Amino acid sequence: MDTVQAIIQQQIEAGTFLQSVQQGQQVQPEQTNYGEEEEFEDEEGTYKGKRSNTLPIWGNQVTMNLNTLVLENIRESYYYKNNLVEIDSFQTLVEQIFYQVKHLEPWEKGTRRLQGMTGMCGGVRGVGAGGVVSSAYCLLFRLFNLRISRKQLISMLNSRQSVYIRGIGFMYIRYTQPPADLWYWLEPYLDDDSEIDPRSGGGDLMSFGQMVRTMINKLDWYGTLFPRIPVPIQKEIDEKFAERKKQQLMEEEEWQAGNSSEKPPVEETGEVKKELPKVSKCKHHLRHHHCRKHRKNCPAKAKRLREEKEKNKKEEPTDEK
Repeated sequence: MDTVQAIIQQQIEAGTFLQSVQQGQQVQPEQTNYGEEEEFEDEEGTYKGKRSNTLPIWGNQVTMNLNTLVLENIRESYYYKNNLVEIDSFQTLVEQIFYQVKHLEPWEKGTRRLQGMTGMCGGVRGVGAGGVVSSAYCLLFRLFNLRISRKQLISMLNSRQSVYIRGIGFMYIRYTQPPADLWYWLEPYLDDDSEIDPRSGGGDLMSFGQMVRTMINKLDWYGTLFPRIPVPIQKEIDEKFAERKKQQLMEEEEWQAGNSSEKPPVEETGEVKKELPKVSKCKHHLRHHHCRKHRKNCPAKAKRLREEKEKNKKEEPTDEK
């Protein structure tokens, strides 16, 4: 009998062999979860620890805070029952969004009948006025049941494959994330100029910045309702909007003061042409939207590079004929 067999035999006789095996099985899941965390910084830029890759779910853990009629139509939808329920891959669901989603309304165009509704049901959103539920909401609910991770959600927000992949990512945040975290998620996209048309059939083109503001400030979303934001948190969000606007005005005044000494260009008509400030955008800014340190250093770095480039142009010798 070798040394290993002798040790195992002693543990079996002492009754401690199975306990050591069970302890090893309990430790293993904790070690695997450690790699799914990422560092983060708070608003003051101080490091506080690690943010779990597992997203919290706010509100109802089963219905995703959806309207009852919308939820029932999703569960009874042929597309959801026969196509989406069997999909357990995040990447496959993103591909479904790319091919199937053309708008972000809860109902397909022309399928929701409102005429003839009277009494208590008349004019009430989502009551007795159901139709064919949209593929966007079916996929949104399937992503909720799949419990996507933080990194997967960020990849949707920064997707360049389809604007509707990004749109469903923002809707997932609005329906499932705690109201106190909405500003953390949505504030970096308030100035996003990329355009999207969420209306079924088109006709409501807007920028992502406008859509994000609508999601924060309004409950109504094309005939359904977002979860209500508590009043204290809504007041904090309004204050942050005011501070943000004040900061933008200060930056604009500083820019105008710095360029007041330069002679403004004059057109042939003699009128002075006003030039608007050029906003420098970092190409990978969205990927680092959760990093406060990057957001503070990125504009300063872009300004420094721009000044160095202008300085190099002035120092370049001109070709003499």
